[in-house]
Amino acid sequence: MRVSHHTVRACLPIGSDSDLAWVRQHVRRVAAESGFGLVQQTKLVTAASELARNTLIHGGGGHVEVTALEDGSAHGLRLSFVDTGPGIRDLDQAMTDGYTTGGGLGLGLSGARRLVHDLTVDTRPGQGTTVTIVVWATDMPRPRAEP
Repeated sequence: MRVSHHTVRACLPIGSDSDLAWVRQHVRRVAAESGFGLVQQTKLVTAASELARNTLIHGGGGHVEVTALEDGSAHGLRLSFVDTGPGIRDLDQAMTDGYTTGGGLGLGLSGARRLVHDLTVDTRPGQGTTVTIVVWATDMPRPRAEP
């Protein structure tokens, strides 16, 4: 899909637990304004919550950039979670269900990937990580899981 227009809606800090609540609230509001249904909003907020928590806990904090996307009549959102932490040592392992370094359920990255249309990770050891998700308000074909 070719995105014909995008508008940065917000850049929100992620440095504390209260910031996590603010990110969830903001993402839900922007998703509703963008035409997302309740189920789509819930999936997006769940993914954003997991990724914001990862940014805080594993990346030492950072920010999320929220961008509105448009392609003809389709509306979507791109969220980029950015930190300058230690990076992800083994991305393949981190994307595996059940893997955790923080004592949680281990569903952060892999769970978020299942809830969105697209998830990409750019990580560099010692230089930080950017996790970007894209979700469309309309039903778009989901990418097939790689074996």
